[in-house]
Amino acid sequence: MNSIVTTPSLALIGFCYDANSSFLRGAADAPPLIRAALFSDAGNLWTESGIDLGVKDIFFDAGDISPESLDDVEDHVRSLMAKGLRPISLGGDHSITYPIIRAVARENASLSILHFDAHPDLYHDFRGNPHSHASPFARIMEEHLVQRLVQVGIRTMNGHQREQAKRFGVDVIEMKDLKPDLELEFTTPVYISIDIDGLDPAFAPGVSHREPGGLSTRQMIDLIHSIKAQVIGADIVEFNPKMDPTGMTASVCAKILKELAGLMLRVK
Repeated sequence: MNSIVTTPSLALIGFCYDANSSFLRGAADAPPLIRAALFSDAGNLWTESGIDLGVKDIFFDAGDISPESLDDVEDHVRSLMAKGLRPISLGGDHSITYPIIRAVARENASLSILHFDAHPDLYHDFRGNPHSHASPFARIMEEHLVQRLVQVGIRTMNGHQREQAKRFGVDVIEMKDLKPDLELEFTTPVYISIDIDGLDPAFAPGVSHREPGGLSTRQMIDLIHSIKAQVIGADIVEFNPKMDPTGMTASVCAKILKELAGLMLRVK
């Protein structure tokens, strides 16, 4: 039977950082806008799974940080985990996922990543930058920080990244191969990394690298709801507010954040 964690166990932290963006800057501005959308009176804090995130102190709010380096990101996440908290990080560009996973892996010998994205982010380095937002999963897999990496929604594979995926044994579910009955099964705790451009730009236009043909918001939420494993951390990255003055993408990020939190608060 499912039960709900009623004491604070989640830490919400924003990383205002886009130093490793390769095309357009702006993702550093995202965390406060996602927070504003989450707590806006336009909606409520109930998840679709029936959890009220408005309960007092359900989150430990670590605020928004402007880190000077990726090491700073790792240190902040390690500090939260030392308090027994599971981090939900708001980016920021996708390069922050590498130091976050370094921190999470210190506390979890067995770990898998579920990664939603238009891009596999497996470049050995991108334009000479090994810490580019196009390279975090190459660093993660090189250091053997996780046992398994599953990528969903990919639609920009090139020859180099196919070779990298084969080299590291990555389970890549390209968008062209996505089946309606996809079941994501894990035998270890799971960290979920969501690049918001995994969604089709019709649903989330506020990204620096728009790639048509992606997931719908409903598809992503349904896949999140289907996960049976323990989820021990998550991030939402690559929202660029400069690319969406309507605020639609901030609302989508807040919706995904609610459903992630609801999943993490459930005890199987």
